[in-house]
Amino acid sequence: MTADALDILKSVYGYDAFRGLQARIIDHAIGGSNAFVLMPTGGGKSLCYQIPAIARPGMGLVVSPLLALMADQVAALRQAGVRAAALNSDLPADERSALWRDIREGAVDLLYVAPETLLRPEVLGRLEGVRLSLIAIDEAHCLSQWGHDFRPAYRQLDALVRQFPGTPRMALTATADEPTRAEILAHLEIAEADAFIAGFDRPNIRYAIEEKDNPRAQLKDLLKRHAGESGIVYCLSKRKTDETAAWLRDQGHDALAYHAGMDKAAREANQARFQHGEAVVMVATIAFGMGIDKPDVRFVAHLDLPGSIEAYYQETGRAGRDGLPAEALMLYGYEDIALRSRFIEESDAPDARKRVERGKLDALLGLAETAGCRRQALLAYFGDTGAPCGNCDTCAEPPKLFDGTIAAQKALSCIYRTGERFGQAYVVDVLLGVATDRIVQFGHDGCSTFGIGTEHDKRTWRAILRQLIALRLVDVDLAGHGGLSIAPAGRAFLRDKPTLMLRVPAPPRARRRGAVTGAARPAVSEGDQTLFEALRKKRMDIARTQNVPPYVIFHDKTLIELAAARPASRAEMASVPGVGEAKLDRYGPAFLTVIAEHA
Repeated sequence: MTADALDILKSVYGYDAFRGLQARIIDHAIGGSNAFVLMPTGGGKSLCYQIPAIARPGMGLVVSPLLALMADQVAALRQAGVRAAALNSDLPADERSALWRDIREGAVDLLYVAPETLLRPEVLGRLEGVRLSLIAIDEAHCLSQWGHDFRPAYRQLDALVRQFPGTPRMALTATADEPTRAEILAHLEIAEADAFIAGFDRPNIRYAIEEKDNPRAQLKDLLKRHAGESGIVYCLSKRKTDETAAWLRDQGHDALAYHAGMDKAAREANQARFQHGEAVVMVATIAFGMGIDKPDVRFVAHLDLPGSIEAYYQETGRAGRDGLPAEALMLYGYEDIALRSRFIEESDAPDARKRVERGKLDALLGLAETAGCRRQALLAYFGDTGAPCGNCDTCAEPPKLFDGTIAAQKALSCIYRTGERFGQAYVVDVLLGVATDRIVQFGHDGCSTFGIGTEHDKRTWRAILRQLIALRLVDVDLAGHGGLSIAPAGRAFLRDKPTLMLRVPAPPRARRRGAVTGAARPAVSEGDQTLFEALRKKRMDIARTQNVPPYVIFHDKTLIELAAARPASRAEMASVPGVGEAKLDRYGPAFLTVIAEHA
């Protein structure tokens, strides 16, 4: 590792050593080579291009997808003493002129720009006269036409290969399966030998997936475990987003809504409040998140099934970016499967795309219904491996399995005998022998499958049918009525009668009790808690004065270290991870005073 890189790491960022593949990647980039970097969120991906950009002569050009993300990163770099700036369409004319002047004079180390802005001929033309140290394309999975975050402008970034042929290129992402990785390498002309794959594991996140029993009660349980902490709650519809945020406010939480149907100014105001606050819950559609660099999100909840494992991984990855313990809870049910299937079938996408999307949904349902370690299943999807993690719901409380062969045969027979046109609730009532007015009206109280399933309760039958849908033995009517029918694989199952092992649904209370014991909080010792809270208050006071998010001053992790080490001098504070020279000069006296007051 070059001395320059280590010096920058210590003096600017306040760390003594690189992690994982960082050193190799940074050396590779400083040497002028292209690189593809796949590194999990929170793994230090930004340092892989920031340090080479600072170390190499010229200005680093960083392509980033959203203004909020650029603003966050620029603010954090400036706090660390790095000359960073963002070029975007919101800049007033005088500020844009001043920025171009700084760029010409070599007064900018890192310039962040959205692809749509960068690709304007006048911007590319001006940059041709600027010495570039490197071009970093962050969130590079956005160029994949098969990905969940496709941005058309990202596809056009191959123009940079021809326009700046001598400038090293870096493509970086935390979310890319093998086909997406191959697409990025080919599109940006980066050799396979220049690819660095650091894995996908986020060991600090505890994964849990539950059946929707009472979603609001389940969410309430999660929030109890994270009182006074920030989190994100994802909903599928704008209406549900608004209703959930309003309900959370009624429950006493500082909850905000964010979705594409809101006024732009209101969206931006809510995003700023979330970033600048320390106990704000954002209830959002998938329109929110990629632009968030907030490290202290302690939980992410999905109240509806996400679109794919990639989307789930990306969205849950917004929790625990600082490496401290965080929790991801997903709730889903039979209706979610029907709705997601309907989205696919009713889209205008070509058949090839629909096949890909069906495969992605099947993989997600497999993750939801697995009896094994969630993390192993998640990593396997991306071609990664790992031992059982001990930090997911299925590891904490391994689900029981039972021989569901007879139960599946009964369920499929019931669907067939009732005409393959009724929904889950109706089929379950027939199996249990519940003579509702509707069942009597259709005469199904006299069919051979009426009452043949009394060995299981309603909740278990719901779980059995959900698993049969996930296994593609049962199809859901996509016209919107939710009727169940036997899929080709289901007919083969009835014919061949193979053994079928299914999950036994855990009782709701037992499952939630396990979630509580598994949810870890940031590790502040009891003796350091008072000082930690005082340091947080001082950080918030400074952040409000500067109108910046508190985490750009110091991360929680650094405050925990300060509370434990209790430095009494500037030299002692300099040895605390996360305290670089610029921050030591700027904030050392204020934080040392707080520590002295709690000696």
